[in-house]
Amino acid sequence: MTTLEAGTIVGAGLDRVDAPLKVTGAAQYPNDFSFPGMAHAALVGSTIAAGRMRGIDVTDALAAPGVLTVITHLTAPKLERGPMTLLGGSPPAPLQDDRVLHYGQHIAIVVAESSEQARHAARLVRVEYEATEAVLDVDDPRAEIVENPWGLDTERGDVNAGFAQSDVVVEGTYTTPDNTNNPLGLMTTIASWHGDALTVHDSTQWPHNVRTSLATIFKVPESGIRVLAPFVGGGFGAGLRVWSHVILTVLAAREVKRPVKLVLTRPEMFTSVGHRPNSVQQIKIGSTRDGDLVAIEHHGISSVAMEDDDYEPVSVGSAVSYACPNVLTVDRQARLNIPCPGSMRAPAEGQGSFALESAIDEVAYAVGMDPLEIRLRNYAEENPVLGLPWSSKALRECYLEGAERFGWSRRTPEPGSMRDGRWLVGYGLAGVSYPFYQVPCQARASVRRDGSAYVRSAATDIGTGTYTVMTQLAAELLGLDVTQVRFDLGDSDMPYSPQAGGSGLTGALANAVHAACRRLVQEFLDVVRDDTESPLRAAALDDVAVTDGRIHRITDPEQGESYVDILARHGLEELSADGRSTPPRSEELGMAIAGAFGAKFVEVRIDPDLGLLRVARVVSAIDGGRILNEKTATSQIVGGTVGGISQAMFEETATDQGTGRIANATFGDYLMPVNADVPDMDTLFVGGPDRATAVGTKGVGEIGLVGLAAAIGNAVFHATGRRIRSLPITIDQLML
Repeated sequence: MTTLEAGTIVGAGLDRVDAPLKVTGAAQYPNDFSFPGMAHAALVGSTIAAGRMRGIDVTDALAAPGVLTVITHLTAPKLERGPMTLLGGSPPAPLQDDRVLHYGQHIAIVVAESSEQARHAARLVRVEYEATEAVLDVDDPRAEIVENPWGLDTERGDVNAGFAQSDVVVEGTYTTPDNTNNPLGLMTTIASWHGDALTVHDSTQWPHNVRTSLATIFKVPESGIRVLAPFVGGGFGAGLRVWSHVILTVLAAREVKRPVKLVLTRPEMFTSVGHRPNSVQQIKIGSTRDGDLVAIEHHGISSVAMEDDDYEPVSVGSAVSYACPNVLTVDRQARLNIPCPGSMRAPAEGQGSFALESAIDEVAYAVGMDPLEIRLRNYAEENPVLGLPWSSKALRECYLEGAERFGWSRRTPEPGSMRDGRWLVGYGLAGVSYPFYQVPCQARASVRRDGSAYVRSAATDIGTGTYTVMTQLAAELLGLDVTQVRFDLGDSDMPYSPQAGGSGLTGALANAVHAACRRLVQEFLDVVRDDTESPLRAAALDDVAVTDGRIHRITDPEQGESYVDILARHGLEELSADGRSTPPRSEELGMAIAGAFGAKFVEVRIDPDLGLLRVARVVSAIDGGRILNEKTATSQIVGGTVGGISQAMFEETATDQGTGRIANATFGDYLMPVNADVPDMDTLFVGGPDRATAVGTKGVGEIGLVGLAAAIGNAVFHATGRRIRSLPITIDQLML
């Protein structure tokens, strides 16, 4: 059976198949569902960051109109903590004792007939606290330091000897603040019990994780839980964990024996569904006068909640980015009285690349070399840690083709030497990568009597285009038009799928769909194996191709027949097949499995009198392996680029150091770029399919953000001669 080499559907910039539902308002998000007898819930958050609740009075709340129940730690049952997941441990179970570990912690849930009644009653809950001094800064000596829990620190060579041999040594401290995931759709959970069976509509990026976690927490069979998330209003990582509001909604529904709906408010989004943890990074790089890197030492410390296990090793990218003989990377965490962090687009690399790529730029200036040339000079042809060739790597082409598209050759090397009227002009770049991530996945494919195909898996589409690219892939593999294929997702009753995150879903799911479709064609061949009427009698899978709904012999396309004819002749309504993908392993393939690579080129303009910073244009050259849909892939890079601009210039979750309260937890106060802040953006894809998997994708969801902050900071230095080592870059830092 032919695969994708000669395909015409995969790769095409097909419009999103789910677009008509979304633009007409027919797509149903969790917040759109309603059920007979449904009650509504509201949360009560703590107003201190550390201490205990000496008392909690719910009398007035219970007496308020429409209130059905108020659940606190005094009335909540014992709940198990959720299981260990692919992304680490589950957050602590809510309402288990009187301790307060962060401001805004959920300390009660109110259930009423309407959401307005529930919110009103929540304000009537009275709490007496015994506050203690909160630990809110990673530099606080009281903070417990957590050693690298996943064993991801790396060391090769001898960095001390390397620095002693270096002609130039550059070192500095780089800091990144907390950022908060702010998908447009407010996170929503609806829970409904039917005896021991449970149905949940949830704004999740991972339905199977919600099902498994709730089964553990509530000690009910996993087979009796169904989690639905066919449409999710964005995520950026906020929907990867089973947060306490989900658990509390399920608990409330069991308590009142009615369906219960909970919609987080925007301020609650800042304390309930994770955030990018802040980081303090010390980086030191040694080089020869000719620009050959000799040693890299990268230490990072990030914040984590008091009883959480979220982990983002911000330094590990430094171990594989360049051909440097002596490298040491070390990551630690400081436990603080903060809400649980979680993944936010390009976790770890979003922070770590700012430090590494800024420092590489500093080295280039220190040795008098073009920042592009120093990256090419220290290009890692093989994985420096494994010593194996990459399964694919077109980063060199990203540098060269991106530079040509951007016009890098027009750059004059001296900082402050380029102007346009009153504006200082700066060019900056960053080399970027995002590590390979793929886990097992399953899919099921069917062809029906009318010749249409139905393919499904319990994945989610958070706006990335999963519906569309899987429709394209299945159509290509089954020889059908895209209008004949329906792809469904977002239902935990479907075959297992991992989360939409880490740039890993497309690869895992695509390879599962690939396996299912090949197996389905094999099922048709099995049906006609001994069929004397079939021109495909005794045909092997590798001897046939599929075109226009027909299976035919490769050597003679006339020798074949349609799915419809086979099903009709054998009295079958449909045939189905399951497929699964298994992650490739470097040791088995003899090559280092590659994630995505890229190069980011940025032009900035700065008003030296006012300190105004404007990003004028961005060119992103990306090696994402096989691109299944150029339009949706480009959209991912553009969206990630906007996120990178936001990280570099706008976003900072501001925590009041006196109280632990997040001081800017609204869209009116939390800065993000608007249309006027988004420049001309150009995206080009280079390279080809990755050799490690059948489909050859590498993912583009995260790579769009990585390195933008460094590229902007590097451009700022070129424009002004001022090196910015702390994000976000603000007006006060640029007043010259």
